[in-house]
Amino acid sequence: MTQVSLRADLLTRKNVISAFCQLLLGIGLVYSATVFPARAAGEVLGIAAIVNDAVISKYDLDQRVRLVVATSGIQPTRENIERIREQVLRSLVDEKLQMQEAGRLELEIEDEAVDQSITGIAQRAGMTSDEIIEYLDESGVNEAALRNQITADVAWNRVISARFAPLVQIGDDEIDETLARINNDASQVQFQLAEIYLSFDNPSQEREMAQGAQRLVEQLRAGAPFPNVAQQFSQAASAASGGDIGWVSESQLAPQISEAVARMDVGAVSNPIRSLNGFYIMQLRSKRQGLGPNPLETRFQVMQVVFALAADAPERALQGRVAQANKFRSEFRTCAAAPEQVAAYPGARISQPSSVTAAQLRNPMRDQLLKTEAGTVVPIGRTERGIEALIVCDRKDDVGNQPTRDSIENTLFNQEVSMMARRHLRDLRRDAVIEYR
Repeated sequence: MTQVSLRADLLTRKNVISAFCQLLLGIGLVYSATVFPARAAGEVLGIAAIVNDAVISKYDLDQRVRLVVATSGIQPTRENIERIREQVLRSLVDEKLQMQEAGRLELEIEDEAVDQSITGIAQRAGMTSDEIIEYLDESGVNEAALRNQITADVAWNRVISARFAPLVQIGDDEIDETLARINNDASQVQFQLAEIYLSFDNPSQEREMAQGAQRLVEQLRAGAPFPNVAQQFSQAASAASGGDIGWVSESQLAPQISEAVARMDVGAVSNPIRSLNGFYIMQLRSKRQGLGPNPLETRFQVMQVVFALAADAPERALQGRVAQANKFRSEFRTCAAAPEQVAAYPGARISQPSSVTAAQLRNPMRDQLLKTEAGTVVPIGRTERGIEALIVCDRKDDVGNQPTRDSIENTLFNQEVSMMARRHLRDLRRDAVIEYR
């Protein structure tokens, strides 16, 4: 059996901004005064909410909004920021309740624990902690905003570990039952899914949460990375892993979710799906027929070759480039030798090897690659950059997936503890005195 302390680690959200620095560097995000205007002194000291006599200032809210925009990939327009402000405030309220519960249980969060989390984030981003803090400062985000979020995440994880993890025991009969059901469902369509879950406590909050869920869907469809949005907004335990819930069969899903997912294309994001006390947003990452091999999970290592050509190049230049591409294709031997081979053609260039799954490709390229063996040059044709081709250096076909007893046990454990944690947080909200200003 897995130890409780290790199991509880599966629930941690200390990596809530694990992709944070990569995202910042990738989009080159710089906040402008038109999006986050300077606050007057009175507004900086103003109060956004009071939670059991604990104050959330407007400055704290503004800082967290900046951090959320940076880590989620949501476009920092004035409209988007105003739209997510209420959701961010709700998260801050929950964090106050979580910190108060940790205090009631006399669970102290050491500065060293927060420092370790920031160090881990920095290492995954190939940076130092000081570089992260410096970049935050340049982006208008105070270090305290980052530390406060991490502190609340660590505190709530310890509350969960102390109160609920010891109460959950997954028996062999539960694992056997789940494994038998999976085997019985082996012929069903299997979906690889990620989720975002947004809960509401009473009917009066339902409309507000429905609107918030729809806004997140719009941002996701506009290009915001699903894992980053899930880490910041989802209230499910899967938030720690970017919303990823792995492979599930149709019968394992609630009917309304199964119906929505069955109509989705790979890579698509669903509309908000109403559940008993919340809304789900689902992303379909892949699908397969049963537990057997899944062609969409076939992984290719590819290199892209471009024979540069201006969009308005004359026909003679076009034909010359086509001839060069055909010659390269006929003389191709290995990916290792390809860069030297490409260098013989002035203006041609080749990319570094990269990995891609069939599910990430669009047809007709997907079908073409699935019919292609390693060591093959696949012509793409004329593009705005010139004459392009794709070299398939390697391919690994999916061999299917049968879940292990350990993975089933961990899944059942996470589901049970997550449900207990959500109920407890809901009770804390219900019993709290919360005043919004």
